[in-house]
Amino acid sequence: MKNDIQRNRRDFLKTCGVVAGSMAMPAMLASAPRASHAASSGGLPERGEFILRGGYVLTMDPALGEFPVGDVHVKHGEIVAVGARLDVPKVRIVDASNMIVMPGFVDTHQHLWTSLLRGSLRGDDPKFGYFPSKARAGAIMTPEDIYNSVRFGVAESLTSGITTIHDFCHNVPSPAHADADMQALEDLGVRSRFSYGRFGEPSSQPMNWQDVERVQQTLLPKRPLLTLGVVVAPITAKDGTMSVGVFDDLRTSMAHVHALQLPYTLHYGNLTHGIIEVMARHQWLSADLLLVHPQGFTAAERQTLVASNVRISIAPAVEIQYSTVRSGYTQFAEMEALHAQMGLSVDSSAASANANFFNEMRALLWAHRTRSDTGVKLTPRRLVELATIDGARTLNLADRTGSLTPGKRADIILVRTNDLDIAPVFDPFNSLVYSAQPANVDTVVVDGRILRQGGKFVALDVKQVIHDATQSALRLRREAGLA
Repeated sequence: MKNDIQRNRRDFLKTCGVVAGSMAMPAMLASAPRASHAASSGGLPERGEFILRGGYVLTMDPALGEFPVGDVHVKHGEIVAVGARLDVPKVRIVDASNMIVMPGFVDTHQHLWTSLLRGSLRGDDPKFGYFPSKARAGAIMTPEDIYNSVRFGVAESLTSGITTIHDFCHNVPSPAHADADMQALEDLGVRSRFSYGRFGEPSSQPMNWQDVERVQQTLLPKRPLLTLGVVVAPITAKDGTMSVGVFDDLRTSMAHVHALQLPYTLHYGNLTHGIIEVMARHQWLSADLLLVHPQGFTAAERQTLVASNVRISIAPAVEIQYSTVRSGYTQFAEMEALHAQMGLSVDSSAASANANFFNEMRALLWAHRTRSDTGVKLTPRRLVELATIDGARTLNLADRTGSLTPGKRADIILVRTNDLDIAPVFDPFNSLVYSAQPANVDTVVVDGRILRQGGKFVALDVKQVIHDATQSALRLRREAGLA
């Protein structure tokens, strides 16, 4: 199997080179280094049948509740049963004692293509900060750079217990780049939504809707863990107003979105002020829209968004670090009071310094508690809901993940409770929010495959993943002036 994986990856990267060479940007893509190293994985583990036995089971399903000592039966990638004691003869037992057994985290928005830029960023520096650095690096990234960055970011995310990722890719200058991104998602076995975007945000380049349709028709049917979306990033006028050209671009995008019946995602910020009213007027607000960063909304806009069932992605760590000064505080309390559908996100592990999803829960808690102007209570249980089942609802994936409900796919993590930094655990929700770290994540299961166990990847060569990402990062530092 390992030789087959190696041949597949070499063939894929050669194909990227052929496709890229045929595109309209040969100078940018010609710098793609040839892949000479072996594959970083022995292939994904097989799905099997097993019982996770004796853990503290948090189902995140109100009809099932919690089991202080419980079992979870998994077969062919599906959760078959959950209970206090499941006796099924001749089934493999996985010891889950001294562990919290729970749904994997759902990251509602992460720019995986920026993951390998982490070591080159310097806060909000005007030259070496996140935004100028990603613009320079993104312009010269090859398909292999994208592959290395996405694989690197997904590996770190899995380590943190994230089993579903919305890959918000606003750097797709060619079909080869899109293919590289999705190949990395598939190779690591994570559940994901790939949101196809154009290069830059705002962008002067038109969206390649023909390629979006190609991905939908030819690639999605072969990849059951992958769903497809698009990034709606309208070209904005320099003063941030909604000019005629901006409206025409947005109207074109929404026509394609509706024709292809795809979910769509939009960053909210200074450059998109006023866009909610425009989208409402043209009936472009719906449950298929994911709006990222609930900052700067007016009271009327909040009411409009909730009435239209728009989904909201909060990126607490990045919003505290980068955008509070520009866009205002995170309006979690206001949106929660209106019962908005919300989930949590990393945004960029380069910008936030890591993909620690426990930190995202803590960051939202801290940001919320610094405010004295709300009567909205935020509990550890609610934070875990936002990180799991509500994240799944936000991505419209709650029919298959987000809770340990029989019939759903087996996306499960086991968090050790007897480690030095988390013990003793009496209230698992409290410990997950206040104490837990990625190092406490013992086992990660996605779609019934045990990808990590005992705190280590079962098949992935992590050293190779880091090496490849570092090589791409070093080239970008030299050629994009990040050093």
